[in-house]
Amino acid sequence: MLEDRACLVSREYSRSCERKGSWHYMRCSLEKGEIQQSKRPLVEEINGGEDNAGRKVPKLSGDQMDTALSIGGILRALSDQSAQSGNRRHAGDNSDTSSLIASIGRDNSISCLIRCSRADYGALASLNRSFQSLIRSGELYRLRRQNAVVEHWVYLSCQLLEWEAFDPSSCRWMRLPRMDPNDCFVFADKESLAVGTELLVFGKDLMSHVIYRYSLLTNTWTTGMIMNAPRCLFGSASLGEIAILAGGCDSNGSILSSAELYNSESGTWTTLPSMKKPRKMCSGVFMDGKFYVVGGIGGADAELLTCGEEYNLDTGTWTEIPNMSPVRTGAARDNEPPATSEAPPLIAVVNNQLYAADYADMEVRKYDKANRLWATVGRLPERAGSMYGWGLAFRACGDRLMVIGGPRTAGEGFIEVNSWIPSEGPPQWHLLDRKRSGSFVYNCAVMGC
Repeated sequence: MLEDRACLVSREYSRSCERKGSWHYMRCSLEKGEIQQSKRPLVEEINGGEDNAGRKVPKLSGDQMDTALSIGGILRALSDQSAQSGNRRHAGDNSDTSSLIASIGRDNSISCLIRCSRADYGALASLNRSFQSLIRSGELYRLRRQNAVVEHWVYLSCQLLEWEAFDPSSCRWMRLPRMDPNDCFVFADKESLAVGTELLVFGKDLMSHVIYRYSLLTNTWTTGMIMNAPRCLFGSASLGEIAILAGGCDSNGSILSSAELYNSESGTWTTLPSMKKPRKMCSGVFMDGKFYVVGGIGGADAELLTCGEEYNLDTGTWTEIPNMSPVRTGAARDNEPPATSEAPPLIAVVNNQLYAADYADMEVRKYDKANRLWATVGRLPERAGSMYGWGLAFRACGDRLMVIGGPRTAGEGFIEVNSWIPSEGPPQWHLLDRKRSGSFVYNCAVMGC
């Protein structure tokens, strides 16, 4: 299914941890019990270097990190600091050995750390208590956000209850701990959303809706979060530490017009004004600082909605926008399914421009905000197959669009990660990675922090 949805089909998803080629990396090896006790951030592999194939890798937002700010430079500074500390202790000085980089001070230490790749934070947290406390508290991620230093990782599930993270910068895969829900959650519809340093997975328990939360800070799953109006099949999007969920269905199957805002730093839900129209199986994005919900199914006859709605966070008001959904045009195709059987609109925003994927025509379309029209700008990757749009992830990841899915040929058992940077011209898709897997993406979300 598309990004936020689940399919009731079990598929094999074997792990491929190592990128082919010559990579220099550091491995932080912890036993399962040790990870759960210390709750250190997730780091299976920490790496650097250049792709042998010469493929481009995205840069960190913000100032460029020079050699002195790299994890190697920090480790050398700490090594020198440790030696000096040992000499002082030998001389009778009881200086604190759990400080940050003493030679440059705490503020400069933090300035260096926020420009390190967050793939290095697990190793840094293992250096001493001060580093561990700083990283586990989430303070570094708040400072990164304030300084416009953001890395985007893709989190996806191609097998029920199994999640992996993909770092487009290094093309490395990291496995998350396995979820441990009951059978009802396993076989229910699920939505996913990344906000702040959390990955939220929404589904159903035996008698009610339930939310599982993965924390990047502790590398653990927890439950117990409850919305003001629990729902499924909603549209959602995140912006920094906040997310908005709109529409969907309640436990009785009634289509909702209500919306809620989630703050990941405070862990609180706030009820927002209701939309103009109730809708389910819709999609959500942030664009120009406003939240948009697009398409979906609504009305007494469960009809396909072509309109969108814009929520202004400053005024707290909704505005209906006609013809915002990228509904396909042209004559009906043979054996074409009813519109209500298709996935929600496959949409994503890069640099405040809205794009859509037409799975049937294998086209990429761009929204003209001034004229409120959709125009075809190019093709999707040829091997990006789907089932009426389900099973194909179309996501924004920083300054690029990502298409993640299996090949159209059945039985190959591969997931391919394709990337295109719209600012560089018409769609030219670059294959970032290809790994043996089930060829169906159940859920997908992008975490930027």
